[in-house]
Amino acid sequence: MQFIESIPNFSEGTDTGTVEKILDDFRSADVKLVDYTFDSDYNRLVVTIIGEPEKVKAALLKASETAIGRIDMREHRGAHPRMGAVDVVPFVPLKNITMEECVDLSREFGKELSERHDLPVFLYDESATSLERRDIDFLRKGEFEGLKEHIQIVKPDFGPATPHPTAGATITGAREIMVGLNVNLSTSDLKVAKKIAKALHAKSGGLACVKAMACEFGEMTQIGMSNINYKKTPVYRQLELISIEARRYGIQVVSSEFCGLIPLDALLDVCKYYLKVDDLKEKRIIEMNL
Repeated sequence: MQFIESIPNFSEGTDTGTVEKILDDFRSADVKLVDYTFDSDYNRLVVTIIGEPEKVKAALLKASETAIGRIDMREHRGAHPRMGAVDVVPFVPLKNITMEECVDLSREFGKELSERHDLPVFLYDESATSLERRDIDFLRKGEFEGLKEHIQIVKPDFGPATPHPTAGATITGAREIMVGLNVNLSTSDLKVAKKIAKALHAKSGGLACVKAMACEFGEMTQIGMSNINYKKTPVYRQLELISIEARRYGIQVVSSEFCGLIPLDALLDVCKYYLKVDDLKEKRIIEMNL
């Protein structure tokens, strides 16, 4: 049996009615809803589901229909970059399925979503049709507000070269497992947090495989990071570099959280680093032997 993971991101984190309607689509589907987070700062709902490929695709199409019908991007404000109501839909191979099969599945999903809703859909990462289009930041440049102009330069892979009036556009594609890590800082100064995020972001000379952004988070600020290859850039390096940069400004790390699921070997790597354990392997974990 084949299993994949999908982590759809919807541009809604304040209207609990819409959030629950979207979650109910996954709860009623023949997939496993394993995690979800939403908040008003990012104004974003991030869901994690696992299941058989076709069942996952069907659940995503149903939830996307709900999101497109209820979310109006003309009214949306939030700290996270976004271009559509159904902003990004990744397909991640987990068991007995290849990356190539996930690429095909993402293209099927993108084509069907576009045809059902007359929606522009872009392919990214492993599904992209060119090197530059692999980068989600390239596709999402200008966000929803700049989509009308941007889409004339960067054409969608499916659908019209004009934004959907309320749903914008969607990005989908196959990718490897990604680790999402948010770190909260003991400062409300967003300028300082942005400087720290820049020091981590790969494109500005930071850590390879890491994308970082800063936003206000209550009375603190938060560094939100996506690690697209935790084997090349271990998670502990992210936290260590943030701590180093924070000390420059006389602040410290208050807490951190993972966004979505995290692979066990990534956690073991963190444990080995901080506890200085050389031979820690999965077979040394009690639950892995049950």
